[in-house]
Amino acid sequence: MAILYETTLVPSKLELLTSWLPAQPWYLGSGHEPELTRVGGFRLDDPEGEVGIQFMVVTDGSGERATTYQVPLTYRASACADADDGLICTAEHGVLGRRWIYDGTCDPVFAAQLVALIQGGTEAQSESVSNTPDPTVISQSVASGHLTAIESAVAVNGPHGTDLRITTADANGTRRHDLIVQVKRVLQPGDSDAAGRGGGAYVAAPWRLPDSTQVRSIFATAQ
Repeated sequence: MAILYETTLVPSKLELLTSWLPAQPWYLGSGHEPELTRVGGFRLDDPEGEVGIQFMVVTDGSGERATTYQVPLTYRASACADADDGLICTAEHGVLGRRWIYDGTCDPVFAAQLVALIQGGTEAQSESVSNTPDPTVISQSVASGHLTAIESAVAVNGPHGTDLRITTADANGTRRHDLIVQVKRVLQPGDSDAAGRGGGAYVAAPWRLPDSTQVRSIFATAQ
């Protein structure tokens, strides 16, 4: 399981997202520089122990109405050729040294572990405590049985979110149909209730409103 360090990251995560967010097609600009606050999130483990995976939730309070975004991030000790298009920046970690930070939707390790989370093959982890599962993150599988991601690519990155096309294999290694996994970027409080009634595949997790009220939203859907 991932070890979390009490240390510095330069630039900080909020600093790097303040620069990166306005250029994204799903960012709802306010005309001002983003004013970001962390309001939730969780982590996933990389089975190989090489890549940090974090689902980060931030609220932008720069406009008349606060908007909350989900930004999955991956952290690597060196550049990843398969995720070049998703590089956000490099940063200096106080313990681990230089880290390459990516938009997780472009990282094949993120895609693989997101499928595992949807299918119940891995547990969400606390974003603040090492080796601690986060039971508040729930999922509904897209199909019965085991699925492993073998290829992934961003199919669409637009105003409504980021769609991943993920090719999977079953437990016998037999190639299955592609999954379309939509990573929600702008979070809507309470939409997980409708998803649960609809019976589709999804991941849902809690986050906090500006008044500290806890709400739950869909983070990703699959079909």
